[in-house]
Amino acid sequence: MDLKLYQAIEIANQAVLKNFYRSLTDVEIIVLKGAWERQEYSQIASKHNYTTSYISQDIAPKLWKLLTEAIGEKVKKSNFKEALKRYWEKQCWDKQFTDGYYLLSQVKHNLPNTKPYIDRYYLEFICYDSLLQPASLIWLKAPKLMGKTSLMERVLLKVSKEDYRIVSLSLEMADKKIHFRNLNKFLRWFCLNLSRELNLPNRLDEYWDEEGIGAKISCTTYLETYLLAANDSPLVLYIDDVDVLFPYPELYEEFFRLLCSWYEKARNRSHWKKLRLAIAYSTDVYMHANTNQSPFNIGLPIELPELTKEEVQKFAQQYGLIEDSFLVDPLIQLVGGHPYLLKLAFSHLKNYPDMTLHKLLAEASTDAGIYRHYLREHWLKLQQQPKLITAFQTVINSPKPVRLETISANCLASSRFISKSLIRIKRSVTILSILLLIFSCES
Repeated sequence: MDLKLYQAIEIANQAVLKNFYRSLTDVEIIVLKGAWERQEYSQIASKHNYTTSYISQDIAPKLWKLLTEAIGEKVKKSNFKEALKRYWEKQCWDKQFTDGYYLLSQVKHNLPNTKPYIDRYYLEFICYDSLLQPASLIWLKAPKLMGKTSLMERVLLKVSKEDYRIVSLSLEMADKKIHFRNLNKFLRWFCLNLSRELNLPNRLDEYWDEEGIGAKISCTTYLETYLLAANDSPLVLYIDDVDVLFPYPELYEEFFRLLCSWYEKARNRSHWKKLRLAIAYSTDVYMHANTNQSPFNIGLPIELPELTKEEVQKFAQQYGLIEDSFLVDPLIQLVGGHPYLLKLAFSHLKNYPDMTLHKLLAEASTDAGIYRHYLREHWLKLQQQPKLITAFQTVINSPKPVRLETISANCLASSRFISKSLIRIKRSVTILSILLLIFSCES
């Protein structure tokens, strides 16, 4: 296994947590990241505004000593990658050796009264670290129900402890029939909700002049002169579900140009440096937007990956299910590491103790299965795109890789569920094959 940085941080964090009942601190993760990128301690310190002596004489030596004791092997800056890899491989071997045959059962203990969630330590840290920097812009993308909002909620909670002002706004809350009719209505709704989130009075009428200076300049003036100026602390603006704008090309193009202009102002004007932007969107709707063009080529793009096998095992444990590859492997084979689809399976197994894994898997792709609503939702999306239906039929009916038209391939790949999980849930007489048959007959 070739470790990636986020995996190395995860392994190190779990080893420390297991042995010392604490997680890695932010500055320890900074040192790990810098060491991974072969930076000198002076470079790490300078980049994050620490003194070199603090990093090289205090944090780094203590970190390597901590990891040495946690994984049972001498760890240094020069060998920590290989040491963490050996530790991970040993943990996997030990687990494989001690695990017996599979028995689907539940652990009889009280689970903590919290929503199941798998920590994405590295991604959370990257977002957190970026938002602490002036003129930051994050584009967080993933298919729907992959955990974007949950991840950002944790990041924003952490950033708020730095005395930053936080605005979290989902565009799903807008009324499409009213606020998406034109740019002026949308930007007024947007600014009004920024004021509300910041507990500031609505002063739109004082700053707005659609006919004179236009809606975009009015919105910019309102943000700069009123909202940013209201407090000296940085303002983090997190905009969720921006993909709801994609069916309205003129609206989203103007809005994204506006966000880009704010980003450029934050980079070049001192009184704008308080602004930090984080924007999340679903890749399931790439078909409505050209994301190869601006603004997606500026700022920091972050794509939320599927859960790894180890993370899926932890997820199962949070539902009180036995930690065993005989449970995890078949589910991964079916739905990959998609958090929502795994959650449906784990919840069903937990709430219906008589349900066997074999039966759940057998019914998964039928009209009696737990994924029937999710399959239908994607079917409806495909139905709106006849060319995609043809391309998708080609993919699922071929036992080996096929070449598709570039646009169709990108559209299918944009929804990770369509490109991976839906292809897995496709054999025998499935909902999808039935619907495809009906559609072909109607055509």
